[in-house]
Amino acid sequence: MVANLPPLPTNKNNNGFPSSHIDSSLPYSSFIHFNRGDKVALESYWRKMSEECAVVTKGWEFMSYASDWSNSVCWFMTPELIDAIKRLHALVGNADTDDSHLVVGNGATQLFQAALFALSSSPSLSPHTPINVVAAAPHYSGYPDEADMVCSGLYKWGGDALKYDKNEAYIEIVNYPNNPDGNIRTTPVVDNRYGCEGKLIHDLVFYWPHYTPITHKAKHDLMLFSLSKCTGHNGSRIGWAIVKDIDIARKMTRFIVLNSKGVSKESQTRAAKIMEVLCDSYQSLRFDGYNKESELFFEYSRRVLKERWEKLREVINKNGDFILHNKFSQRAYCNFRNESSETYSAFGWLMCKKDEDCAIYLEKKLKVVARSGNRFGSDPKFARIEMISTGDDEFEEFLDRLSNIKEIN
Repeated sequence: MVANLPPLPTNKNNNGFPSSHIDSSLPYSSFIHFNRGDKVALESYWRKMSEECAVVTKGWEFMSYASDWSNSVCWFMTPELIDAIKRLHALVGNADTDDSHLVVGNGATQLFQAALFALSSSPSLSPHTPINVVAAAPHYSGYPDEADMVCSGLYKWGGDALKYDKNEAYIEIVNYPNNPDGNIRTTPVVDNRYGCEGKLIHDLVFYWPHYTPITHKAKHDLMLFSLSKCTGHNGSRIGWAIVKDIDIARKMTRFIVLNSKGVSKESQTRAAKIMEVLCDSYQSLRFDGYNKESELFFEYSRRVLKERWEKLREVINKNGDFILHNKFSQRAYCNFRNESSETYSAFGWLMCKKDEDCAIYLEKKLKVVARSGNRFGSDPKFARIEMISTGDDEFEEFLDRLSNIKEIN
């Protein structure tokens, strides 16, 4: 551990947690980036939990590719991570892991590729026609690139699921809460009127209680989750799939073995430790009478999102140049929190009232870097901004620029 580091400043609105940024001033000449995907706003929580989450690795450990040869599905997945994932889902109640198989990957991105490979290599499909991969727009911007990047003969990007009308087999991605607009759409949209074989991937990386009410325990055939979206640890590159069909799970494992020879055990060990600490804090609450107002991770993260959303809505309502197209009316009873609550999406889906490319307008007018709507299969008058990818100072500066947009030349 490095000694004599200066303490992070404490933000009086941050309930005693250190701020993510030391410098409280951000000159207008600086760009504000809402296009990087990091979860900087959650860093202050984990700084306070740094000792609890510390992991020490000895020089002789993790020298083998394998973690558990007795695991007939994903032999490079550590037993500790399997236990931690099952415990975390049991705590939150967002996914059923019973009678399913777990596959670990280098983030949900690699698992998505593995799922496409596994689902499209079915003997029942035509060996000469790539299967279409579709998702309802606006959809995550990475889907088209990931489906087409390797120019696979097994699958290809097929566009907007809402417009899909081909008499061909398909894989539909169902993503909830949806990236970018936060919509809760739990069912597929492709019409099976042609009787074609349709397969589903449920991308549930944002189905956690700081983003949305946990209304049900998901029990889909193939579900994707990631550490980065749950806890904010993007750099660890840990994702996992919950798969019912053992043959599909084994095909996904084969893809990961050929693609990266497994997944780092150091990352798996760290991820398991972080999940363990998170779950332990809730166990203390329930069995030791721990004060519910104390800093539990999902409560802290939800409060950060809630406060930022309330501020952004207020500014947008007064602004006049933009409209927020997130689904704010989706209030529901959360089984995890035992109360009614609403979705606080990780993203703002912003629409320019003017007939302009919203991302270009934000960058030129406000020096704010966002992702254009056309990347999400939507109109460029939309843009996606990230709600927790910046520290408090940058987010406040963003709000200030929005508030004073009329005065900015």
